[in-house]
Amino acid sequence: MDFKSIVAVVGEDFAAVDTFIADSLRSQVPLVNEVGQYIVQGGGKRLRPLVCLLAARACGHREGDDHIRVAGIIELLHTATLLHDDVVDDSGLRRGRATANARWDNPTAVLVGDYLISKAFQLVVSLRNITVMDIMAHGTCVIAEGEVLQLINQRDPATTEARYMEVIYGKTAKLFECAAESGASLGNTALQPAFAAYARHLGAAFQIIDDVLDYTSSADVMGKNVGDDLAEGKPTLPLIQAMKLAEPTDAELIREAIRTGGLEHLEQILELVRSSGALDYTMARAKEESDLALAALADVPASPYRKALEDLTRLALARNS
Repeated sequence: MDFKSIVAVVGEDFAAVDTFIADSLRSQVPLVNEVGQYIVQGGGKRLRPLVCLLAARACGHREGDDHIRVAGIIELLHTATLLHDDVVDDSGLRRGRATANARWDNPTAVLVGDYLISKAFQLVVSLRNITVMDIMAHGTCVIAEGEVLQLINQRDPATTEARYMEVIYGKTAKLFECAAESGASLGNTALQPAFAAYARHLGAAFQIIDDVLDYTSSADVMGKNVGDDLAEGKPTLPLIQAMKLAEPTDAELIREAIRTGGLEHLEQILELVRSSGALDYTMARAKEESDLALAALADVPASPYRKALEDLTRLALARNS
């Protein structure tokens, strides 16, 4: 099953989320509207809202539009994190076009990100659903902690795989988890833990694959520059594993590049990562996370929605952008 077929399972809901997001971004300040629309319409697949919708439907939610609203809120929070991440990372390219901070400036990107978070929580409160409020409030704290942990690891070649996994469970997987758990809570609260576990492992697999693509894909395909992680001094799993497997002098070259964020040896390091077996190991770890995600759905009743979540997991593992 391809991505369009998965989306089609909740096609009307998915379209309604886009409408909800557009309506929610109507600020009295024109610049907020302009930047918000620019980043929201930046070509993302809306994976997190999709997971939310599928979880809600898989858990029997049929009445009202709370699942639409929750899915839209998740995307607003995701968009805010992108704005802030690009400022922290000094990124100039995302999804094949200029980042908001590159097109405008850092203060604009940060402040509009702040607005989106505030708007998201205004909308969460309007749901009058304490369970969803709790999931979102706790989740955003974990996401922020994950970003700070990544900052601590930055330019530290001694970062372990365990520390790397702690970061991605926080900064990436947690929002997937919030999406699935919130959606599930609208239908069958007994299934919340299963969907939380599913999305946590799906999000981790997604991020691990993203880190692999930094060493295997191209800027045209990825929509960002190859070697960006290395330039930012991020010790991602391909680098961590390459340092374990490479010859001592080659491992030191990678360590020095992480410490300095230097790209003068980028081609040599790309070759070391590719030839050392580090990518095979990293892909195997992504497969482990995907398998754990699928296993978490075992007790969820069979339905087209559960099947779509399973297909999405397999598709995420095989993606190239």
